[in-house]
Amino acid sequence: MLPAEAPPTASANQEEVSQDLARGEEVSERRVMAASRGRLFVQRLRSGLPGLIPVRWSRYSPAYLDPVTDKEKYQRPFEELSKEEKEEWNLKTVSPIKACPPNLTSSLFYDETVSKFTSMMMKSGNKILSRSIMNKTLEKIKRTQLEKYHKASPDEKESIECNPYTIFHQAMDNCQPIIGLTSILRGGKSYQVPTPLTDHRRRFLAMKWIIAACREKKVKRMRMYDKLADLILQSSGGEGSVVKKKHELHKMAESNRAYAHFRWW
Repeated sequence: MLPAEAPPTASANQEEVSQDLARGEEVSERRVMAASRGRLFVQRLRSGLPGLIPVRWSRYSPAYLDPVTDKEKYQRPFEELSKEEKEEWNLKTVSPIKACPPNLTSSLFYDETVSKFTSMMMKSGNKILSRSIMNKTLEKIKRTQLEKYHKASPDEKESIECNPYTIFHQAMDNCQPIIGLTSILRGGKSYQVPTPLTDHRRRFLAMKWIIAACREKKVKRMRMYDKLADLILQSSGGEGSVVKKKHELHKMAESNRAYAHFRWW
């Protein structure tokens, strides 16, 4: 037989009750302090930040000014600027300027369409190779047009364009489709419905067709920039496989114009 435990005395009960009360007071004090700190933090945020709280802070102080990437602003004479613009330019000469993002530049040789075409032609992230191909393509176009210019008669020289960027933009305009086909399901049957294309979609299709046509053209001992230059020159004159593909798409859209009302119902 085990000996019976002695019942707790009154003094032990009072000690336990006093310990529980002390613990409760400590917990309540901590909660009050945490709540007051939280209110103070929220008040500071509201007083200093009127809008949303950014997740990542900028590494530049408010004294740094944004860079000017518009090429037209650099080409304007200082005398033609207004009083506010002159004050802004004078302030930029003595104030620190933020670093320009990698996708923006004020260079006179930068072209947004050429840059997008270069990025679209890139494979496996090899941007250096893609830029090299694009630069050699523009050089090949320039050399071809200069040879044609020097061999032409004085009357024909005026109609020959030698700027490769102008030829590239002209080729892109000639390759951009206006209307495309969208597959829409009606009554369990799929219809090819003609749909007008946005400017972004037109440019994307033109670039995609030019790059695909050059890659599909298998010619021995012919580089990518040679094929690209020949196709751009043909497209700038309204000829070539890409321009033909655009006309075929327009003919298909014209033949399916009876399904145009499926765009709405």
